Amino acid sequence: MKQILGGIRKAVQDFNMIQDGDKVAVGVSGGKDSMILLYGLKLFQNFSPVKYELSAITLNLGFDNYDLPKVENYFKTINVPYKIVDTQIAKIVFDIRKEKNPCSLCAKMRRGALHDAVKELGYNKVALGHHADDAIETLFLSMFYEGRIATFKPVTYLSRKNIHNIRPMVYLKEKQIISAVNRHDIPIAKSPCPMDKNTKREEVKHILNNIYKDIPDSRDRLLTSLMNGSNLSIWK
Repeated sequence: MKQILGGIRKAVQDFNMIQDGDKVAVGVSGGKDSMILLYGLKLFQNFSPVKYELSAITLNLGFDNYDLPKVENYFKTINVPYKIVDTQIAKIVFDIRKEKNPCSLCAKMRRGALHDAVKELGYNKVALGHHADDAIETLFLSMFYEGRIATFKPVTYLSRKNIHNIRPMVYLKEKQIISAVNRHDIPIAKSPCPMDKNTKREEVKHILNNIYKDIPDSRDRLLTSLMNGSNLSIWK
């Protein structure tokens, strides 16, 4: 966990993500990213210069075969409060709306439901498991499908809810996360969504992996470019 904790500590310090007295809720899907983030933030509490509360929240979208008991049992072993919030998002997106491209609507509804739950439970920060590779993929998705040069920020403030989204793993690469999950035997709940691994993001991930093979160090240079906004050179 040394690399994971080092990356979390650097991001928290560089972007002033957590202050004394914060109540941080980790949005947990049960996947590798959110699970290792929760474990990392739990360990980080032991030596963090700022003191904060930590909890985990999972949105149950309403799919069958969502294996949450093993996740719930794991949180008990590491002494993290855990809340499962049941929703009808799957029914709305797939059965009622019958969306041909469901991911956008689902993501919007998930964000709203998560923020409502966090606010109701009295937490002021939501920690999300996005990592460095997610940031690069989001950049290319924005360019390819929206015509924008944009990706998510490490910290965002939602004024209507008066809460912050923080992403403590923005400096970490996916391969580091996979390695840590395997080494520490972190339980994973497989996504029951029928669109899992069948999205535009997966297509972009495949494109980028080919680029990384052909151009050594291209991943690191893309990450560096995300922090060089002052040197952005475009037409307007």
